[in-house]
Amino acid sequence: MSEFDNVTAPPPPPTSVGPVPSDQRTMALAAHLLGIFTWFIGPLIIWLISKDDSSKGFVTDQAKEALNFQITITLAMIICFILMIIIIGGLLAPLVGILNIVFCIIAAVKANNGEAYRYPFTLRLVK
Repeated sequence: MSEFDNVTAPPPPPTSVGPVPSDQRTMALAAHLLGIFTWFIGPLIIWLISKDDSSKGFVTDQAKEALNFQITITLAMIICFILMIIIIGGLLAPLVGILNIVFCIIAAVKANNGEAYRYPFTLRLVK
């Protein structure tokens, strides 16, 4: 048994029968972009609003993905602040911030095109 047997692949994107409606694409875009300004609060609110409505599957999936990414970014920033004791955290914190902005913009563009986006390096805590 290898050490990689427990590693799970990211969940597959939701399968949709047709094109994603414009209002769902806009909400998914907002979930990703709000992550830049509100960290996990914006995606959390959008996910809580849309999670019980089965007709908003795309919004729910993308808000959940944005929420998981922002939780991962929050944990990374906490680790960076702890590592500021040995200076390396001061170098890593801006890098984490830049990665947050870049990946959120990429995800927002994909969501606006109606494509499900999966962030790399994300802890999928909210299922």
